[in-house]
Amino acid sequence: MSNVTSKVPALGGEQSLNRYLAEIKKFPVLTAEQEYMLAKRYAEHEDPEAAAQLVTSHLRLVAKIAMGYRGYGLPVSDLISEGNVGLMQGVKKFEPERGFRLATYAMWWIKASMQEFILRSWSLVKMGTTAAQKKLFFNLRRMKKELEAYEDSDLHPDDVTKIATDLGVAEQEVINMNRRMMMGGDGSLNTKMRGDEEDGGQWQDWLVDDRPLQDETVADAEEAEVRHEMLIEAMDGLNDREKHILTERRLTENPQTLEELSQVYDVSRERIRQIEVRAFEKLQKAMKTIAGERLMPTAA
Repeated sequence: MSNVTSKVPALGGEQSLNRYLAEIKKFPVLTAEQEYMLAKRYAEHEDPEAAAQLVTSHLRLVAKIAMGYRGYGLPVSDLISEGNVGLMQGVKKFEPERGFRLATYAMWWIKASMQEFILRSWSLVKMGTTAAQKKLFFNLRRMKKELEAYEDSDLHPDDVTKIATDLGVAEQEVINMNRRMMMGGDGSLNTKMRGDEEDGGQWQDWLVDDRPLQDETVADAEEAEVRHEMLIEAMDGLNDREKHILTERRLTENPQTLEELSQVYDVSRERIRQIEVRAFEKLQKAMKTIAGERLMPTAA
């Protein structure tokens, strides 16, 4: 991929980010047929020009994903650089015969590279990098927002319980992680990029266009379809009672309460909660296995 790297515009730091974002918009978005033919050329002949076209056509996707991680206080340019490495790995391992678009597959590599970089760089999370802690770290902000919890305060006990249950982690881990992240804080988008200089510009001036990109729209739609298929397949591993309880508790717009389901099965509310948690854990494990078989890279 060394030849491919030379095709990617230079990204020398935050000062050059605006120029970089403008340059990558010049690369054309590939049609499904063009992408397939280029991927075949690279897979069969290791054609560097084909790889370069696949990479450069998805640089905007990397930038878009990087913007979603800017709240962790790290330079966006560094996130993009890490994401580009992940993109190149995704192109290298991409198998077009599987029927997925490159954006859907490469997104896993891009996010993984960025997340690993954040975990290595953000001092507040060096207390550990287990799978559970990673999952908690990268989902806590979103879940707090959904629960309308205050960003800079301790969580309500009920919110702690819900987050811990949904993510399958201990409640104390949720409390500890929330306090560490409160200490980190988010940088203001109104911060000037060049100190006190009037013409330095602000972070908010450097954000990419919010309108969805063509490749991102396709990737989101395909990813949603894939996740739905995996969910249906994973649900087959549950018994009828587990399916019903999990569906009524987590997969409907108006979930039933523990009390309502306890009356249906003539058991205690605690028993219903235990079945729900166990079913959710089984479902998560099954989906990870299915995802690994379908989308994750195979050994070189």
